[in-house]
Amino acid sequence: MSEIESVTTKEERKSGKDLYSYQKGAISKIFTAFDDAPEDYHLLYQLPTGGGKTVIFSEIVRQYLKNHKKKVLVLTHRIELCKQTSNMLTEFNVDNKVISSTANLEDQKDYTCFVAMVETLNNRLQEDRLDISDVGLVIIDEAHYNSFTKLFKFFEKSFILGVTATPLSSNIKLPMNDNYDELIVGETIESLIENEFLSKANVYSYNVGLTSLEVGANGDYTVKSSDDLYMGTDMLSRLLQSYQERSKGKKTLIFNNGINTSLYVYDAFRQAGIPIMHLDNTATKKQRLHILEWFKNTPDAILTSVSILTTGFDEPTVQSIILNRATKSLTLYYQMIGRGSRILKDKNSFDVIDLGNNFHRFGPWGADLDWQRIFKYPTAYLDNLMDDDELESYFKYEMPDELREEFKQSKEVYFDVKKAYVDSVRNGETSKVILERSLEQHCRICTENSDDVYDALGLAKKLGDDIDFRIERYSKCISKSTHNFISWLKDDYRLKLRNFIRENFDSIYEEIHGYPPEE
Repeated sequence: MSEIESVTTKEERKSGKDLYSYQKGAISKIFTAFDDAPEDYHLLYQLPTGGGKTVIFSEIVRQYLKNHKKKVLVLTHRIELCKQTSNMLTEFNVDNKVISSTANLEDQKDYTCFVAMVETLNNRLQEDRLDISDVGLVIIDEAHYNSFTKLFKFFEKSFILGVTATPLSSNIKLPMNDNYDELIVGETIESLIENEFLSKANVYSYNVGLTSLEVGANGDYTVKSSDDLYMGTDMLSRLLQSYQERSKGKKTLIFNNGINTSLYVYDAFRQAGIPIMHLDNTATKKQRLHILEWFKNTPDAILTSVSILTTGFDEPTVQSIILNRATKSLTLYYQMIGRGSRILKDKNSFDVIDLGNNFHRFGPWGADLDWQRIFKYPTAYLDNLMDDDELESYFKYEMPDELREEFKQSKEVYFDVKKAYVDSVRNGETSKVILERSLEQHCRICTENSDDVYDALGLAKKLGDDIDFRIERYSKCISKSTHNFISWLKDDYRLKLRNFIRENFDSIYEEIHGYPPEE
């Protein structure tokens, strides 16, 4: 259980206006902080996606306006969130005014609650068109984004409440503990799943070579290097294969890093006859509504997109999430997976296909993270995350089940290139012995599962992924990783394997069976 002991189960229906007991416990803690802190205190509240952050701060607004003679301002970073927040506040009987770019502010004195996007508000304040002199409470949704901090100078006498699922700044150079005095941690994902507020994630992680990716100024992988990798034939084949294995027939969201990759995915799935649509931030409002309506009403629909659906999007019928990208952002990792966590009467779990080593980098979605420590020491947390080279050093090639069945006579099909390299160094041997031993092992498993040399050569052709994995691991061991060198080595290995099988099949067969193969 989390530090809030009063968590309710799903059967314990909400009381008041859509409040569960854990939400009421959070509100009580926040108001206690109000009472004990100075008027300019900055408080941060963490609650997982799907836990009801908007419900909680809407009730806070209602109670605050009832008991204080000051106004409230709610800030969001996207227009969709702005409208959703305004609607939720209205449900809590809070009259509010949205400060949009076209809003008429002549009646602002008639309202005690305002909702605004950060950029729009900044413009209105610069133009001196909005009176904020009596705003006592400022609530910031998705507070981990740094665009809000430029507005703090306008609210030096206001209590600021930031809410987020992940109290880790989107910019490491602007840590959240520089702008917030205290963090209150809400219910854990594990507790919300246990008490049937969220669905459980079944994660299937596929090892992916990411060393070609480049990190941009924002600390995450660049769109261009991601497009180069994920628009390649290998990654597209892996995406289609993983979808067929794990998500076929399920309503699926695919997250990509670039628009070009998403369009490429859209074309590939359409050509395969699979129902899919693409959405990015260039779509008009009408197009967006049409696509989301189609996605909602189509049972086996697939929606491929870029970051547009990571916040402000709620579709409980999503059954599968595919991370067709890598990210170094813990927040984005949690946001993407969280899109599948909404619970329904006949849905208590969902699938996650990870094609970016994100699971290996951040751990399971819903792991018991020490948010207080991450809030206080964000740099230490980020520094301890494994880089891509280190991650990949732990990978082990796993032969697909269907292919493994063709090698069922072999007890072991895996060859540890890294161990072979370490052994060769200790024994004073050249690195070439690694590939020689790999060829011998490949030849043996092909022979073990064949009646004649032609069968063995046929099996060898199916070992492409295993060969590529071994060569890439070998190139890292010997510190030679140019594209041309690796490509040549892969072709050379395949040629040598075919020759090795032809030359050694009879002797290995006789060694295994105790008699020569039939003519």
